[in-house]
Amino acid sequence: MIRMGQGYDVHRLVEGRKLILGGKEIPFEKGLLGHSDADVLTHAICDALLGAAALGDIGRRFPDSDERYKGINSLELLKEVGKLLKTMECEINNIDAIIIAEAPKCAPYIDEMRRNIANTLDISTGAVSIKATTEEGLGFTGKGEGIAASAVAVIDE
Repeated sequence: MIRMGQGYDVHRLVEGRKLILGGKEIPFEKGLLGHSDADVLTHAICDALLGAAALGDIGRRFPDSDERYKGINSLELLKEVGKLLKTMECEINNIDAIIIAEAPKCAPYIDEMRRNIANTLDISTGAVSIKATTEEGLGFTGKGEGIAASAVAVIDE
């Protein structure tokens, strides 16, 4: 059976944190605030994959009340999601994600993000699409207060 899941995440931009998106550290004066490394792109992809398999969400699997996940590289969380899907004999067909941020410009880093996600999940880079857009100055992302990401994933069970 083919199944699809959707994921969404958002974090506030703050000073004094590294900006990590898709497992890539991006040079920027602010980073995302969160319990883990706050990688909104990887979190949205985790949620999309978990949703496709009807396994809840990232907050349920990796709660921010658990100190094991404090400061964790979100690719480690994604790796655990991938392992869980394999134990269920699910195969990831493709992932399509979008980063919503006024700044920084993400385009120069997208290929590396795609490789990071694909390598973590042991799938082809061709199965991972990542795009970036702005919101033309509108809303919290448009005002530079935070970054959001949305993803969909298709799996075979």
